[in-house]
Parts: sequence; C-alpha cells; structure tokens
Amino acid sequence: MDDYTESFANRVLNGEKLSRAELLSLAESSQENPFDLLYWANRIRTENFGRAVKLCSIVAGKTGACSEDCKWCAQSAKYETPGSPCCSGASNSPARTEVEAIKQAAKEASQAGAASIGIVNSGRKPSEKDINDAVDAAQLVTSDNMCGDLQMCASLGELDDQTAQKLVAAGFTRYNHNLETSKAFYPKMVTTHKYEDRINCLKTAKKAGLSICCGGIFGLGETWQDRIDLAITLRDEIGPAVVPLNFLHPIEGTPLETNKPLEPMEILRIIAVFRFALPYVDIKIAGGREKNLGDLQSWIFYAGGTSFLIGNYLTTIGRPPEDDLRMISDLGLEIVRKLPQKPSKTPKNQQNLP
Repeated sequence: MDDYTESFANRVLNGEKLSRAELLSLAESSQENPFDLLYWANRIRTENFGRAVKLCSIVAGKTGACSEDCKWCAQSAKYETPGSPCCSGASNSPARTEVEAIKQAAKEASQAGAASIGIVNSGRKPSEKDINDAVDAAQLVTSDNMCGDLQMCASLGELDDQTAQKLVAAGFTRYNHNLETSKAFYPKMVTTHKYEDRINCLKTAKKAGLSICCGGIFGLGETWQDRIDLAITLRDEIGPAVVPLNFLHPIEGTPLETNKPLEPMEILRIIAVFRFALPYVDIKIAGGREKNLGDLQSWIFYAGGTSFLIGNYLTTIGRPPEDDLRMISDLGLEIVRKLPQKPSKTPKNQQNLP
C-alpha cells in the first residue's frame, strides 16, 4: 500500500483540506498505478456515506437552437450536428417538451428509484415562457402522488433574483449551473459569455434559497491543473450540495468532434481526486458514463462516486434503468432518497448535504 496516498487520505478523513499542490501530486503520482488512489477514495466515500447511493434523472424542457458557442455542445445553433432521438440539434428554433411529457418522465424516474428530476433547457437565459413552462411542470409533478416525494431541480441558464424566487415558490429546491472547467481554460471553450457570469448565476440561485448542483465536463483538452482548479473553486467558493462530473462524448459537427475520449482509468482517477477534494459532497457521475467507461461503470463507486444519472440524457440515450438497478444490487449498495451527513467533520466552508 502506498504510504504517500494513505497519509493524504487520513488527513482528509480527519477533516483536513488538501492544498492545490497536494491534490495535483495525488493525480500525478497515480498515473502509473491508480489503484491505491481508488482504494482510499472508496474509504473516504464509505466513511462518510456507507453503502448509500442516490439516483437522479433529467428531462429536456427545451432543446437545440442555443445562442452560445460551448465547443462540446450539440445544442449550439452555431454548429451543424446530426439529429438524435433526444434532441433537435442545431435547428432554427428550439424543440419544447410538453409539461405532460415531463410529468410522465418524472413518474418513470420515481419508479426507477430516482430521488430527483431536473428540467434542463438549452439557451443562455430563460424566457418568460421557459419559466412558466417550468413552473407548470413542477406543479404537475408535485401534485401527482405517482411521483412520490421526487425533488424538483432546474437547469435553465442564467437567473436574476425575480426568476430564482419564482422557481423556489413553484417548488424547485435545487439549481444546476455547471462551471464546466477552470477559470483559466474556460475562455478557450466558450466565448459568448464569461466564467464570472456562471459564478453570478450560482450566487443568485443560492441567495434565493436554492441548493446548488455544480460541476464540470472533462476530456475537453484541459490539464490536470485545470481539473484541480475546478475542484478547489467548487470547494472554496461555491459550496455545492452536488457535484456532477461529465465526460466528453464527442459529437459530430462540434469543434471537439475529433477529441479522443478519456480512458476509463483516467476517468476513475478524476472521480477519485474529486472525492479527496470534496469528501462530504455528493459526487454525481453524469454524462458520458456509458460511452466512456463501458465495463468499468460499476467502478464509479469504488472511485468515490455517490450518485449517478439514471435513464436518458439530453442529446444521447442512456442505458436501460433495470441494468443500472441490477448493478447497484450486485454491488450490495443501497439506494436512498437522501445521503447521510457527517456534519461533525465538515470544514466550515463546505456545505452539508441537504
């Protein structure tokens, strides 16, 4: 067993925060042999969460025709991407999902064991119709006993104070707005808005009382320094309840269509380092799981993950929910609606799970 990695793990288990240099050294030292890193990431996970894992689902409220130029995204109107069963792609106008269809997706998510469902829209900012549709959908879902106590989340783009308050009044409890990557690397991926715009949106959502879901996407061409900088920004500046980790599945027609997908072990190392950086936060494995991890999907928990998306994504099809449920059962894990907390060890600048 690697004493170097073990010493860092014990410090994390004792409630200490690792520095940028220390997290970077963990990543670099695990390149040849990642198994000690994964072992200790799993120890940190089980110490704080036991056998508990959580599921969530998303449904597209509006897809395609986005004004922004995020280089990885198939929904930008600036790129010509092939259509898919889930998404209209870069059409002249966005495709909208009827609120009844969103309610049906919520029922299916609840039946599959999901604790929450997120309504996700393309576009930089929500229009009045976007907000009204989201409010109507939330009211339908929360009033339907078939949906159980499903938590309502939203990812609609940049918010102002009034819009954030409307979402809270409608029953939304969490807001997703990913930082995506480090502040230094972000301008190389997006030019139509700034990193600070994303930070301000998160502050607005938190001010209104919404819990924060914020993470990033990997495989864009970023360095390990960028990955660590994102983890530290999340830990020290944002304080999210959930950190979704996405892994690029290159889409034809986007500027990143020729990017080589990350190797499975590289992905597991990313998850593990984020677990060292964010020991008390729900780390959610999201987009790119099936395509990039293949037979190693079940290792996401051993690497420190505590939740994942079940069902379909926005522009790609996920695998059947029964396959994921079987995986969880085979691993002896327990699906819960709410992850346990360890408030006694949580550093002051880290937000406890809601």
